[in-house]
Amino acid sequence: MLLIDKYAYMNKLASVHPLEKMLFSFGLLLLSLIMRDERISLITFIVMSAFIIIGAKIPMKYYLKLLLLPGFFLLSSLLSILISITPATNELPAHIWAFSFNDWTIFVGNASLVTAKQLFFIVLGSVSCLYFLILTTSVQSICHVLRQCRIPALFVELVELTYRFIFIFLDSMQKIHLAQQARLGYHSPAQWLRSISMLIAALFAEMFQRSRELNNAMQARGGEMVYWQENATYSMKNWLGIAAILLFLIVYGGFF
Repeated sequence: MLLIDKYAYMNKLASVHPLEKMLFSFGLLLLSLIMRDERISLITFIVMSAFIIIGAKIPMKYYLKLLLLPGFFLLSSLLSILISITPATNELPAHIWAFSFNDWTIFVGNASLVTAKQLFFIVLGSVSCLYFLILTTSVQSICHVLRQCRIPALFVELVELTYRFIFIFLDSMQKIHLAQQARLGYHSPAQWLRSISMLIAALFAEMFQRSRELNNAMQARGGEMVYWQENATYSMKNWLGIAAILLFLIVYGGFF
């Protein structure tokens, strides 16, 4: 079991009804995306991070480690937004920095800076909402709630299979990569290329085999997944807290 799955089943908020956590997470996510306000997104990130670290007792070091992956893609995207290139003969728009090289000018425009700053906070808030959901709620519970909400069974099963195969793929890749490293499979460029090709081939074969085994298991159950969920009760305190936070952000963001 990977750590992200372990924490989903073994956190201080695991006993909270999954519907409450899903509504809270998706509610703040939608507010952050619809309002596109930097303050709302920053508050969302702080609130979600507090629930993850303080409420669910997820180690801060692990949470920060999870933020590194989307953070890398976010920073690379921001660079492409911030930096603009134009012929030196063109008139530059309002900008805060410019550098000319031969017949080209590299600059950072004011409009690009505003867009990048807005995107940074929106993505930060959105990622924290999704991390709150997957770190405090198991995919089994999420699929159970989706089935109760009358979501088509095919869509729910695709969600389950996609989620599971992502982590099965990562787990298999780590094991194969570790075995190759133990045999000095990456000590030279030629050996590195050979090991990578063998890794890809082995992963493809294993995923194909596991998909066949999963299909056989589903057929043995009548062709449909069975989602088991422990009895969880709704909490009026949680519902009032969710409503209060959402209402505060709506009013604070000036939506009304």
